[in-house]
Amino acid sequence: MSDKTEMTDAQWREKLSPEQYAVLRGAGTERAFTGKYDKNKAPGEYVCAGCGTALFSSETKYESGSGWPSFTEPAAPEAVAEHRDVSHGMVRTEARCAKCDGHLGHIFPDGPGPGGQRYCMNSAALEFKPTD
Repeated sequence: MSDKTEMTDAQWREKLSPEQYAVLRGAGTERAFTGKYDKNKAPGEYVCAGCGTALFSSETKYESGSGWPSFTEPAAPEAVAEHRDVSHGMVRTEARCAKCDGHLGHIFPDGPGPGGQRYCMNSAALEFKPTD
């Protein structure tokens, strides 16, 4: 039995809002500075809006100035899968949820953390669970 979340396209469309579907299933990108979590500073965890997998901790979130929520590392290395993305005439590293294969955003090598990575995520791909 696979631990991957597998749903039909119709099931994804029913579960997700149109914006979440466009980002998670269509590899879309929300406009900079429009996402609900860009300026969020509350303590908690960010989970995949598609399947609920814990992806990032607020402890690794920082203000990158990019207009998207940015993190220095995932909550667990196995939570985020990396893929080569050659769309839009450039080579980037795409971040996807390892469990449901939803597009989260991209990873850039200009972060301040110990690994030097900036996980630049779409708010539409995330849900925030505040610390109680």
